[in-house]
Amino acid sequence: MYHVVLLIEQELSELDATQITSLHEGIDEQVVYHVLLPVEDPSGQVEATLGNLAASDTLSNIPLTPDVDLELLQHEIVEGSRAAAAASAAALKAKGREAVSEVTTIDPVDALIAAVKKSGARETIILTRPHVVAGFFHRDWTSRARRHLGVPVLHLLEHETFAEQSGSGEGVTGV
Repeated sequence: MYHVVLLIEQELSELDATQITSLHEGIDEQVVYHVLLPVEDPSGQVEATLGNLAASDTLSNIPLTPDVDLELLQHEIVEGSRAAAAASAAALKAKGREAVSEVTTIDPVDALIAAVKKSGARETIILTRPHVVAGFFHRDWTSRARRHLGVPVLHLLEHETFAEQSGSGEGVTGV
């Protein structure tokens, strides 16, 4: 079997699934996709945002205890991520490929490295929105993964055709 780990930011579109599976059409072995979707930590985001807001003079009188049920919010986000990961695997299965999905709450690149080791993947594909600043400073997932993995790492932009990606200088950043 030929294992490929996909690290995604959001649910795969039909276009994404078509393009991904087209990359492996000539492989004689059965291709198995391992879809990995990070789960956001809402409590950390709320705390960081409130901390930043509290530092400003304009909001110094606002109490820092939000009226938000963080446990419920976390549960909803995890369930939404699981559903998006499962739908992404289903999109790949609809193309006649084998796929499994997983969500992670740890650092996405650490989770990617672990998934590659666990599955014995021969390549990884990272699908993200454009992250110009992170990419410029090589702090994006793709740059970080390339420093730690001994397998090819392909970066694609979500929800864009290969032609759209290559035309703007973004997208496919190497194998």
